[in-house]
Amino acid sequence: MTTPETPETSAAATSTTDRVAIVTGGSGGIGRAAAERLAADGMKVVIGYAGNPGRAKEAVDTVVAAGGTAMAVRADVADESEVAALFDRAEQAYGGVDVVVNTAGIMLVSPLLELDFADFDRMHRTNVRGTFVVSREAARRVRPGGAIINLSTSVTKLALPAYTAYAATKGAVDAMTLILARELRGRDITVNAVAPGPTSSPLFLAGKDQATIDRLASVSPFGRLGTPEDASEAISFLAGPARWVNGQVLYSNGGAI
Repeated sequence: MTTPETPETSAAATSTTDRVAIVTGGSGGIGRAAAERLAADGMKVVIGYAGNPGRAKEAVDTVVAAGGTAMAVRADVADESEVAALFDRAEQAYGGVDVVVNTAGIMLVSPLLELDFADFDRMHRTNVRGTFVVSREAARRVRPGGAIINLSTSVTKLALPAYTAYAATKGAVDAMTLILARELRGRDITVNAVAPGPTSSPLFLAGKDQATIDRLASVSPFGRLGTPEDASEAISFLAGPARWVNGQVLYSNGGAI
């Protein structure tokens, strides 16, 4: 069994022919579902987490119990040295990096007129700077045939009141994603973003009453919230077979827009 900060040491783990995925924010919500799905797809997974080693260990244990290979490494996505160390650990343990899924993010909801600038700065640091830092390191390290996948949001299209600042940070993620795809011309690396709609993840559900949840669930023609597993299907597609999908934002929202 592998645990946070403890790499798998089998011969297979160091093979450069096996696909290796780093998932930031991989200890919970969409990130955890993505880590589990990519492990089920046969990838060795490095779960990046910010500050809850117990939850990271649970995510690793779940992957290992299902027959996969995983390790967890603590890293602040907005800190260049910590992100570089995260990639170093992945390369040392598994021989390289093929897929980077950047799901780390925070969402603080408030009408623009009432938003505390400290909250805006917190979201900008994690969602925008963090995506930039991780994307830069991924662009330096991901092997040919690999994929970089950022997490956006359908709120940029749904234009829900009180999501102004959060949607603004994800608009920046969209722009970085589309441009980086073109900057990596000739590298055989795809760069895309997945934009979930209202999703029953702790990030989205925090602070919402049942009436609000029910209203948001009705936005999709399916009449329900998405699940982290729904989003992980799109991530799996972009991480594996979707080699001709590049420089796109894939809306995974059940038809909400």
